Amino acid sequence: MQKPVRKSEALDYHAKGRPGKIEVIPTKETKTQRDLALAYSPGVAEPCLEIAANPEDVFKYTAKGNLVAVISNGTAVLGLGDIGPEASKPVMEGKGLLFKIFADIDVFDIELNTKDVEEFIRTVKILEPTFGGVNLEDIKAPECFEIEERLKKELNIPVMHDDQHGTAIISSAGLLNALEIVGKKIDKIKVVVLGAGASAVSCTKLYMALGVKRENIVMFDSKGAITKKRKDLDKYKQQFACDKEYASLEDAFKGADVFLGLSKGNMVTPKMLKAMNKNPIVFALANPTPEIAYEDAIAAREDIILATGRSDYANQVNNVLGFPYIFRGAIDVRAKEINEAMKLAAVKALASLAKSPVPDIVNMAYNESNITFGRQYIIPKPVDPRLLTTVAPAVAKAAMDSGVARFPIKDMNAYVADLAKRRGEDDQIFRLLTNKAKRQPKRVVMAEADNIKIIKAAQILAEEGIAHPILVGNSEKIHGIIEQNNIELSDDIQIIDSRSNAPAIEAKRVSFGDIYFEKRHRKGVNCYEARKRMRESTYFGAMMVETGEADAMVSGLSRRYADVIKPALQIVGTHHKVNKIAGMYMLITKQGPIFFADTTVNFNPSVEDLVEITELTCRAVKAFNVNPRVAFLSYSNFGSAGGYDAEKMAKAVEILHERHPDLVVDGEMQANVAFNKDILRDNYPFTALAEGGAPNVLIFPSLAAGNIAHNLTAALSQNTESIGPILLGMNKPIHVLQLGSSVRDIVNMVTIAVVDAQARADRDKRRAIANAAATSKKVIKPAKKVNAKKAVVKKVAVKKTAKKTAKKK
Repeated sequence: MQKPVRKSEALDYHAKGRPGKIEVIPTKETKTQRDLALAYSPGVAEPCLEIAANPEDVFKYTAKGNLVAVISNGTAVLGLGDIGPEASKPVMEGKGLLFKIFADIDVFDIELNTKDVEEFIRTVKILEPTFGGVNLEDIKAPECFEIEERLKKELNIPVMHDDQHGTAIISSAGLLNALEIVGKKIDKIKVVVLGAGASAVSCTKLYMALGVKRENIVMFDSKGAITKKRKDLDKYKQQFACDKEYASLEDAFKGADVFLGLSKGNMVTPKMLKAMNKNPIVFALANPTPEIAYEDAIAAREDIILATGRSDYANQVNNVLGFPYIFRGAIDVRAKEINEAMKLAAVKALASLAKSPVPDIVNMAYNESNITFGRQYIIPKPVDPRLLTTVAPAVAKAAMDSGVARFPIKDMNAYVADLAKRRGEDDQIFRLLTNKAKRQPKRVVMAEADNIKIIKAAQILAEEGIAHPILVGNSEKIHGIIEQNNIELSDDIQIIDSRSNAPAIEAKRVSFGDIYFEKRHRKGVNCYEARKRMRESTYFGAMMVETGEADAMVSGLSRRYADVIKPALQIVGTHHKVNKIAGMYMLITKQGPIFFADTTVNFNPSVEDLVEITELTCRAVKAFNVNPRVAFLSYSNFGSAGGYDAEKMAKAVEILHERHPDLVVDGEMQANVAFNKDILRDNYPFTALAEGGAPNVLIFPSLAAGNIAHNLTAALSQNTESIGPILLGMNKPIHVLQLGSSVRDIVNMVTIAVVDAQARADRDKRRAIANAAATSKKVIKPAKKVNAKKAVVKKVAVKKTAKKTAKKK
């Protein structure tokens, strides 16, 4: 279970560097005076005149078509209540961030200092020319209902209050799939709704649109069941008032098929669930504490289908599954509104997606071999890359079919392809890797732990559930840093001082030293030196990994690269099938990850070294669920220039083609040529890199070339993140930190180490199963059946032979 975010960490995150979470970035050239003349006066007059003549051209010449306003007055912010417009701004910026990373929609957040409904509506109306859509956020009920209803009628762009409709759409998809699994008809089920706010009202209305009968719904607010006898109901609650009286919430649960909770935590008991019909469907969506604890619900009913708002349990109802893609589809067809048909299309698209085979990248993120449709999977996962290309087209099509689209899409296949390009893969892969690490965290030694960066990273890793850190360093310094900086370190984090004189540590040094001596006694190391070296954190940590007391190690924050590699090679060693290790960097870009090798180990690799480096790199890349496309880089293009480096690269490619005919690899080629499809198609159409995606694995002729290329690219590129060096070819997971790594860099490297350890453990498990299966087949063959008549004849013959032998004697 994920632990709460610490106050100091959250404040530091929002304050560091440029305050806030979003910025405006130019999309056109701005470097020269002519660029500026085109961007502003006098060139800007031309698009102004075109738009004046034809207002629809505003979508052609401005950003309106990809710009959504996130608007709030801060009267109902998350679980914080009425905190005002200024205090709501971090939430609205966060919403804008989600729009951008999930659907590539630009956002301006607007916080209005008014609680007056008319003033709010008028303000949004006069902003209409600026935006392609409006997302209303965190406005309290009942005002939110009137504001949305009026704006939908009075504006000519899509408007949606996500607090109402987001949860409704996602939970409706879950409801349809849950009913299919249990074999119940939607028009026959009894539904109990706890909560009568904006989200509960919208959910219930959408359930009715899907087929739930009004007379089969009972809704509760803070005062009890909403019945026709009550005189305190507003018009929004009156539409759900029922005839029957209920003494309590517990009374309503009797014979219910579905429970929808949008209230507060711990309102439902196991006894209530036991009163429900067979195969109950329970959506306990209060967050962060559900109406009933997940474990209690599962214990009470083995036949339950349960969904919550929590990411650490199955079937998370998360609004991010909806709003980015709904707005994407709506603004792409310039819809006049988001109507019921579009919302229902989103519901059905989500429900259908959950029944489709799950991509490996999603299985990997949740550390599952094969997620399949069923009680534990009724809603798609938020990291599913297909959401954008599934939900947005469904919404766009519904807008066209229902007559609210002003710019219909003519080629839906081309539109889907364009959406796939929008998605980007800059942070997707690392979100997936982090999720995978969290599913099965490993014990990771963090050497040189008497450093504030290491300690802060360990704190994050433990709190996020990514790893079980083991800090190896000067314990006195470690505790001093913790105390001086008020760091709240979990009691579960182990702190080991490898130089301590404590009897247990001394005994461990002796034990580790003796193992090390056995490994190195014929390589200039005596017993005394072997035990002495165990005082060093890198040697001690590496020995913990070697003996199985830890699963992985990271080191190098304050040491030279060679000083970390040396103990790793001497203690853990290389894999038995590997001749030389290599170092790889992963650069996270908008277009996806790019892997650089070798960047840290082999100064001047031979042809065979290059082949092995490529094989190691591709194996690691595939472990990240990325299909390698390899470019061998040089100063020459396919033999255009001679020289040792160019020739050895070409020879290595030739060998790889022979050994791995299915691998997309080619070269030698210049770096700019490798990424220019036009040059490749026009001049080198024979290469497999001329078609398909860009290269994502770059192999260099020397360590100098690889290291310089990576460091220069990482330093000059905006919005990229470098992770590494990732050691390839080691017998066990040991990875090196860059000198002076940030806390974030350390967390990333430990995440890589955990995923590496998981992959190795999975391989070992599969190998053990295969060996056991092979052993079980080696069964002793049963004796052949003997023909009785032949046996008698043989026996008589033996007797006759024996008599003749006796007579001769």
